[in-house]
Amino acid sequence: MNQQAISRRKLLGIAGFGWMFDAMDVGMLSFIIAALQKEWNLTAEQMGWIGSVNSIGMAVGALLFGLLADRIGRKHVFIITLLLFSLGSGLSAFTATLAAFLVLRFFVGMGLGGELPVASTLVAESVPASERGKTVVLLESFWAFGWLLAAVISYFVIPAYGWELALILGAVPALYAVYLRWNLPDSPRFSGAKKSSVWANVVNVWSSAYRRETIMLWVLWFCVVFSYYGMFLWLPSVMVMKGFSLIKSFQYVLMMTLAQLPGYFSAAWLIERAGRKFVLITYLIGTAVSAYFFGNAESLTWLMVFGILLSFFNLGAWGALYAYTPEQYPTSIRSTGAGMAAAFGRIGGILGPLFVGYLAAQKTEVTTIFAIFCMAIFVGVLAVGLLGKETKQQELA
Repeated sequence: MNQQAISRRKLLGIAGFGWMFDAMDVGMLSFIIAALQKEWNLTAEQMGWIGSVNSIGMAVGALLFGLLADRIGRKHVFIITLLLFSLGSGLSAFTATLAAFLVLRFFVGMGLGGELPVASTLVAESVPASERGKTVVLLESFWAFGWLLAAVISYFVIPAYGWELALILGAVPALYAVYLRWNLPDSPRFSGAKKSSVWANVVNVWSSAYRRETIMLWVLWFCVVFSYYGMFLWLPSVMVMKGFSLIKSFQYVLMMTLAQLPGYFSAAWLIERAGRKFVLITYLIGTAVSAYFFGNAESLTWLMVFGILLSFFNLGAWGALYAYTPEQYPTSIRSTGAGMAAAFGRIGGILGPLFVGYLAAQKTEVTTIFAIFCMAIFVGVLAVGLLGKETKQQELA
C-alpha cells in the first residue's frame, strides 16, 4: 500500500472517531430523554424541547463553523467543535433542572452541528475523485458505531447507574481532541485556495452559478433532518407508547440500530457504481416506505422488521447526503455552502421533535405521525430528482 493510501486511511480513521463520538452523544440523547421523562416527570412538549434545543444549537453551529472553516481551515474548526460538544455533554451530567440541561444541550448542539459538515468537507477534499463518494459514506458509517455504543451504554448504564454517568462517558472525546490537534492534517485544497470575506462567500453560494444546487440542498437537508430527528429521537419513547417497558424499548432500538451498518456499507458500494442521485433517491424512498409501515405496525415482529429497514435505508441516505453536499461547490465556498445547507436542515431538526411532542400531547396516532414524515421524505426525493446533478467521479472545482 502506498503512502498516500495510508494517509487517507489515517485521515478517515481520525475524522471517523470524532464522528463516532458525535453519534454516541446524539444516540444517548434519545435514551436519556426517555429516562428523564420518568425521573423529572416531563410532559411530551418538554421532551420535544430537549431534542429541539439540541437542533437549534446544531443550526447555529453548522452556520457559524461552516463560515469559519473557509477562513481559518477545516482542521482547527474540527477540533474546536469536538471540544465544545464533549465538554458540554460532560457538564450536563451535573444539572438538576430542565433549564440548565437545555442551555448545555444548546452548546453541545453547536459543536455537533459545526463538526459534521466540516469533517465531511475535509475528507472529501483529501481523497481522489474515484474514491471520494465511497470514502465520505464510510466516514458516515462511524455514525452507526457511535449509535451502537450509545445504545449499549444506555441499555447497561442508564437503568443501573443513571443517565448522569452516561453523559460523563460522552465527555471522553474531549481528551481525544488533544490528540487530534497533533495528528490531523488540514485539507491540501484549502491551503491553496483563494480566501474571500465571509459575506462574499455567503453571496457566492446564492449567486446564479450555484443557486440551483443551493435550493436543492436546502430542501433536501430540511426534509431529511426533519424526518430523522422526528423519528429517531423518539424511537425509544414510541416503543414505550406502543406498550413496551423502558428496558425492552432500549433493547429493541439497539437491535434496530445494528441495521445502520449494512445500510452505510451498501450505500458506499453503490455510490461509485450507480451514482449519488440513484443512491439518494432509492434509499430515501426506502426510508419513506419503511416509516409508513413502522407507524402502522402493531405486532412486535412487524415493528422490528420495519424498524430495521428504517435504520438501513435512512442511514444509507445520510451517507450519500454527506458525500453529495461538498461536491456542489468549489473549494473557496465549500464549507460555507455545506454549513449553510446543514444549518437550514437543522431547522427541520428543531421542528421535528417539537412536532412529535405536540402531536403526542394531542393524542395523535403514531400512524399519522409517521405518515407525515413519509410525505416529507418524498419532498426531498423530488428535490434531488428535479434539481440535482450527478457528480460521480467528477473532480472537485
